[in-house]
Amino acid sequence: MCGIVGLVHVSPDTPIDECAVREAMRLMAHRGPDGEGLFLGAGVAIGHRRLSIVDLENGAQPMFNEDGRVCVAFNGEIYNHASLRTELIALGHRFTTRCDTEAIVHGYETWGEEVFTRLRGMFSIAIWDGRRRKLVLARDRLGIKPLYWARAKSNQALCFGSEIKSLFAFEGIERSVRSEALSAYLALRYVPGPATLFRDVERLQPGHRLVFEAGKIRIERFWELPIDAPTEHPRSGDLIEESTALSAQLIESVRLRLMSDVPLGIFLSGGIDSTAVAWAMRQLGHSPLKSFSIGFSGARAGESEGELPHARIAARACGCEHRELSLSAREFHDSVDKACWHLDEPLSDGACIPLMKLAFRAREEVTVVLSGEGADEALGGYPIYGRMLAMEALRQRGGLRLDAAIDFFLKFGGGALLSMGFGPASVGRAKLRRYLEWLQQPLSSRYFGVGRAVGDGELGEIFGDAALTGLRAHFAPLWERAQRLDPLRQMLLVDTRVWLPDDLLIKADKMTMAASIELRVPFLDHELLENAWEIPSGLKFSRGIGKRVLRAAMAGNIPEHILTRKKEGFPLPISRWLREELHEPCRRALLSTRSLTREFVGAAIAEKWLDEHRMGRVDRREELWALWVLETWRALFVEGNREAFLTRSLGFRQAA
Repeated sequence: MCGIVGLVHVSPDTPIDECAVREAMRLMAHRGPDGEGLFLGAGVAIGHRRLSIVDLENGAQPMFNEDGRVCVAFNGEIYNHASLRTELIALGHRFTTRCDTEAIVHGYETWGEEVFTRLRGMFSIAIWDGRRRKLVLARDRLGIKPLYWARAKSNQALCFGSEIKSLFAFEGIERSVRSEALSAYLALRYVPGPATLFRDVERLQPGHRLVFEAGKIRIERFWELPIDAPTEHPRSGDLIEESTALSAQLIESVRLRLMSDVPLGIFLSGGIDSTAVAWAMRQLGHSPLKSFSIGFSGARAGESEGELPHARIAARACGCEHRELSLSAREFHDSVDKACWHLDEPLSDGACIPLMKLAFRAREEVTVVLSGEGADEALGGYPIYGRMLAMEALRQRGGLRLDAAIDFFLKFGGGALLSMGFGPASVGRAKLRRYLEWLQQPLSSRYFGVGRAVGDGELGEIFGDAALTGLRAHFAPLWERAQRLDPLRQMLLVDTRVWLPDDLLIKADKMTMAASIELRVPFLDHELLENAWEIPSGLKFSRGIGKRVLRAAMAGNIPEHILTRKKEGFPLPISRWLREELHEPCRRALLSTRSLTREFVGAAIAEKWLDEHRMGRVDRREELWALWVLETWRALFVEGNREAFLTRSLGFRQAA
């Protein structure tokens, strides 16, 4: 696991500012504390920071082919590099290391831009083809590893990097706000790609390659989910058959991800996903199996320790050497700046800080960890799927009569609708109202993925109707692509293509790399995911139960408590903290004289949300946390001149 950065000028005669390139490398030194490498050519620079995982002595990058005209810098792991090596040696290539990077070098010589379709793993890759003065960038199929790019020097150059902050070392890349993306951020908790909240910076989308040649950019998709797979031989729909196959696929995926010359462990939440990965590691004989979990301290009556009790059960069952960490409100507050700095762009997922703290604890003993990310998107695990599917069923049965009933309930303040399972006791009045509004809309108009912050009505109040129209327009091509699919597959496509890479995997990568630790995600092996896609939807989500096929695969292998445990996000008491210990810091950030909240949301709305939340009238944790993260990002990245920004970055580097 590493970090890459580079700059390519259209003209080979344009000099390279080596100091700027080295500054860019320094800004992401946490991604690669074990070494650095830099290639400087005619109008081109490719830099690399290395976290040594495989072939510790001989894996330095950038790496070259035999004649030195193909240069590769790479972040990630290629799990099938050994088989590729055998194939390429048979074709006449000579290898000098055991490192997976060399398979990319010789693979590009043989297959050109199609090399990425041959790779099984996670990666962001930069290839400089000196024979053609061509730069080729690529990002893995699911977006596990990040890659950003920007045009520089009046479009006469292109720069790229594993982290956005590294790009600001180059002259001409501005740290200005892409204000038109603020509404999407507040709606979703993140900015959906390819845009970022920085006006000059773009995110290379998962499964895409970018080619920069003769001053022109070409971006192409090289992988897609098997949406249009032929259906002449549909899956049997037999739960036992499918669960047996999934179990074997998971073991194979985990086996590949045990490739390491350094200590390796697992993040264990006590949910079915991470416990299944721990079970597979144990089946493969991995020992010692070190597991790491985090909860929170200072629990009140009715609150638990978070995930810790469940993780203990899983750890005992899997024979783990288990480590625990607790997070307090004060520690959470003190970590906000650091988490936002490492995220690069606003992402208001409350689990970011616990994950970062856990990564720093794990780094004391291991360099690589496995986790359960991706199972929900592959196998239908989120509870929101059940609610959306229930709404679809209600719409199909109700027709105009249902619409009239909804209009009545909205007009007179909500009501209960307890018979439909959406009563205030279970979801609260605000959510009930949102669900009632959603019932009037088709799935494609109301579903934007798992995470939401500001609701549709309030989004329109703040930004106007164009905000929601723009958000729907962004998702429209996906819904068009998914129109032949059943409703569950439609939602899984949206989440796999947007929520997963733009929220979940950015969080996973940035928060673990902050601690110089590599995170591997077996459920996002693309071959496993392609097979999972074709499993009938009824074996994924049915009668309110998600991941049915995974539960069947793990029955008898992991504790019944884990199998039957209700799916929940990281149970951080941020709602209570924002009413109590964190209320005043949040209020100060949102209502400061220079805040983006004042400029775009308005002080009156912000104060209303703060007071509603503090008094317990409406739970505004999502809205308030999204705005607090936004203000922290503004203070860290947007305020001050370039020199102040670079100096600030040095402080974070030394603190890490």
